[in-house]
Amino acid sequence: MKHSPLRLLLLTLIGIGLAACGPAGEHYDLLIINGTIYDGNGGEPYAATIAVNGDRIVAIGDFDADAETVIDASGLAVAPGFITMLSWATDSLLIDGRSQGDIRQGVTLEVFGEGRSGGPINDSMRAQLIAEQDPDNPVDVTWTTLDEYLEFLVDRGISPNIASFIGATSVRVHELGYEDRPPTPEELERMQALVRQAMEDGAMGLGSSLIYAPAFYASTEELVALASVVGEYGGMYISHMRSEGNRLLEAIDELIHIAREAGTSGEIYHLKMAGQQNWDKFDAVVDKIESAQAEGLAISANIYTYTAGSTGLDAAMPPWVQEGGYQAWAERLQNPEIRARVLEEMTTPTDAWENLALSAGPEGTLLVGFRNPDLRRYLGMTLAAVAAEREQSAAETAMDLVIEDGSRVQVVYFLMSEENVAKGIALPWVSFASDAGSMTNAGKFLEQSTHPRAYGNFARVLGKYTRDEQVLTLPDAIRKLSKLPAAHLQIRERGELAVGNYADIVAFDPLTIQDHATYEDPHQYATGMQYVVINGEVVLREGEHTGALPGRVVRGPGWRGWQKN
Repeated sequence: MKHSPLRLLLLTLIGIGLAACGPAGEHYDLLIINGTIYDGNGGEPYAATIAVNGDRIVAIGDFDADAETVIDASGLAVAPGFITMLSWATDSLLIDGRSQGDIRQGVTLEVFGEGRSGGPINDSMRAQLIAEQDPDNPVDVTWTTLDEYLEFLVDRGISPNIASFIGATSVRVHELGYEDRPPTPEELERMQALVRQAMEDGAMGLGSSLIYAPAFYASTEELVALASVVGEYGGMYISHMRSEGNRLLEAIDELIHIAREAGTSGEIYHLKMAGQQNWDKFDAVVDKIESAQAEGLAISANIYTYTAGSTGLDAAMPPWVQEGGYQAWAERLQNPEIRARVLEEMTTPTDAWENLALSAGPEGTLLVGFRNPDLRRYLGMTLAAVAAEREQSAAETAMDLVIEDGSRVQVVYFLMSEENVAKGIALPWVSFASDAGSMTNAGKFLEQSTHPRAYGNFARVLGKYTRDEQVLTLPDAIRKLSKLPAAHLQIRERGELAVGNYADIVAFDPLTIQDHATYEDPHQYATGMQYVVINGEVVLREGEHTGALPGRVVRGPGWRGWQKN
């Protein structure tokens, strides 16, 4: 990290050669001085000054100038803003647009759309959204398309930039509701039209989440038909695959097949080998993906930096019982005959559907989110502990909690090995995703627990896995947090510190950056990130949020607006 004066001089000259120099005496809106520049390409850092006018980087090099705002980045690494490939800040940004948990880790772009997306919605979907709203934070659901939803968020005021895939689940529900059947040719044509509109509005591609009902009901052929529209626009097919455990290898085959047939790139959401019985599949997974890459397919993955995932108790129950949506599911669970069948299937190993609770076990299933205030006394308890208190089996307890809470109940499942997480982080084609919201550690957010990845995922890359364990070098860690995901998504003018690019810039202390969130106490901010600039505005200054809300919608490769520029 520390360089001799001669080395710094050489690195400065390299930086000058790679970037434009500003003329002496020029006046800028923002200068970042005395920092060590990691431009996102993965190469050696260099010393340079960065100048910003408006929302763009206008000069990088060795020059004297003045500015309205000057950031002294002495001792800090200066890098492109970080990108989370999977964010669930869709809800948290409606409560607090500052995105504190992620901003304090350097995240400047939140990418949504794992199966479900903010649009398209129809009247019944709108009614469902309104019915499920937090009564303390009601939102006027005025949007219909995905683009209108993203613009709605921006108009409310948000700190980070946002982008989204169109969710295959949302498209399916729009036309078929929650039925377990294939679409008719006419329905499929309408579904493709929805995807086409979203791509032309700037969606990144098509996102699926195939272990969950009703996404589980979609055939490979249906997904190929939708992804083929994405392929026309150069977009990506990205998926929480049908299995991350017992049928992991077959699920990867399906993703590769869809990408090949549809003419898209393909990415695996939160790559993992779930369940101890599957930990030995790491090498086979890498072989499959790299063989597809050798074939010429653009296949990649993202990962979070923990050995536990987080989702609902719906991932503990067979998809057939969930057909028709939550109300139908909860009613079935109260039918003694159906309940007995569900109980048997929940406790019997199977490859027919993804049973995360069986893989994690009751002791490895942590309860972190309830809608019903009366159940929140269980927050932070394992399913095994609650079952013991209720004098029930774990499966019966899970069914009853779903009924009593009026929701799928949010849980944390301990599923992965630390060795595989570290090996996944090191893969050159893997970027990062929190798979979580971005919260403030105060107020409404403290009514629930959460997964520590919501506050620590990206700081953990730079602290634990780069500085402490040296799984990555710092230049490569920054590349995998910025330019790599931007390249996979084909995002223009972001992800790299370069003249002409948008000024999404972070500055942090590589010696002290650290995550603090734990499973027992997850609502703890990371530390060590000192400055965050988004679209030229300072959002984090000396580690504290400024209140600035400069976030914008970032568009994908099919956006009609590119043709006008």
